[in-house]
Amino acid sequence: MKITYYGQSCFLLETSKSKLLFDPFISPNELAKEVKVDEIDCDFLLITHGHEDHVADAEAIAKRTGATIVSNFEIVNWFASKGLENGHPMNHGGSWSFDFGTVKYVNAVHSSVLPDGTYGGNPGGFILEVDEKTIYHAGDTALHMDMKLIGELDRPDVALLPIGDNFTMGIRDAVKAAEFIQCDKIIGMHYDTFPYIEIDHETAKAAFEKAGKQLTLIDINSSIEL
Repeated sequence: MKITYYGQSCFLLETSKSKLLFDPFISPNELAKEVKVDEIDCDFLLITHGHEDHVADAEAIAKRTGATIVSNFEIVNWFASKGLENGHPMNHGGSWSFDFGTVKYVNAVHSSVLPDGTYGGNPGGFILEVDEKTIYHAGDTALHMDMKLIGELDRPDVALLPIGDNFTMGIRDAVKAAEFIQCDKIIGMHYDTFPYIEIDHETAKAAFEKAGKQLTLIDINSSIEL
């Protein structure tokens, strides 16, 4: 599997059967100005919550690609009202088996409102069982005790965790989150995009290393193999 980072919390996960794009906020992101949004192909759009820095490019990408939008009930309905009826609604604790694997929608402690002020439902994260790996995209979240259940029940092989602080977990809490979910391989997200969430990369990596964890910070528009 290959994962490509497009900045903020946006990743393209290429599995053996499908391309999954998470939280597309690309064109408004100055750090992602080299990314050609119109050339990104995907089969599924997974959206954790309704804030603009997670949905800004979703409508355009969904119209161009015909991708299935996977999110909570409220967000899927909001896109349907825009004519994008190829959606799969979910809610907390529920899972569904797609052709590429299984997706579970799990708790996140944050807020959610869509760009036009529409209620965006409760924010969440995704746990994927795909290509014999378990991958956790936490969405925007604080540290919370439900993460211990993820460690007990799911044990992710790789976790995508927010680390930018102010609006989400910071480094210290993200390290504790990695311990709660019992995951040693962490990919950072939701950092550096705005002044509020700028981080020192080496300090962040050292904090995870001290806890016996590996923090990977992928360059924008670059890919790694999982």
